[in-house]
Amino acid sequence: MITDKNIPRHIAIIMDGNGRWAKQRGLSRLQGHKEGAQSVRAIVRACKDEGVKYLTLYAFSTENWARPKEEVAGLMKLLVDFLKEQECELHENKVRLRVIGRTEDMPILVQSELKRVIKATSAYDSGNLTLALSYGGRSEIVRSARLIAEQVRGGRLKPSDIDEATIAENLYAPDVPDPDLMIRTSGEMRISNFLLWQLSYSELYITDTLWPDFRAEQFHEAILEYGRRRRRFGDIDAT
Repeated sequence: MITDKNIPRHIAIIMDGNGRWAKQRGLSRLQGHKEGAQSVRAIVRACKDEGVKYLTLYAFSTENWARPKEEVAGLMKLLVDFLKEQECELHENKVRLRVIGRTEDMPILVQSELKRVIKATSAYDSGNLTLALSYGGRSEIVRSARLIAEQVRGGRLKPSDIDEATIAENLYAPDVPDPDLMIRTSGEMRISNFLLWQLSYSELYITDTLWPDFRAEQFHEAILEYGRRRRRFGDIDAT
């Protein structure tokens, strides 16, 4: 039985398998991404049903810029379409949109839509949807180090005062709790430069299901599995 105690407060997802899903069906990679966008909508709704307050989606990595220009352009259009289509549902469910990553790398139209929806939903606190865009875990930590270095150079911080909390406070979204559960679809056994600092004690759930096939039922199964685990955070198992 699922109780509030074993519902993850924050779930992060590496949405993998759009290309393989499309290839299996003789479709273009862009068609796979379009179907994957439907999974995003389904999981955002499922978070409300399951009682998950924070959802972070690895939507576009810093490495994804190396993909063919046509695919990147298609992904950017899909993102703009998603923001326009999803905005009403965000308002209806009082879900706040946030973004982490090098958003300045995104096309101007994408930046404009992101800023608009982020501002329009900024007062909501029923749920939080964070999109990781042009994001890399290593670059986030480098950015944090640079911000801290600037504080030291400006005399606002002593090197001896730097600790783990200092690093965390200078990440993209310091007020968002670390993920309790990280889900990766498509069966790949790696975290691909995603939330390297924040995932230190997250439970990992790997499923062979490709992202376009990952919907509310599969999401529920992941939460059930999370509920069966005992998070020890370095402590011994007393059972």
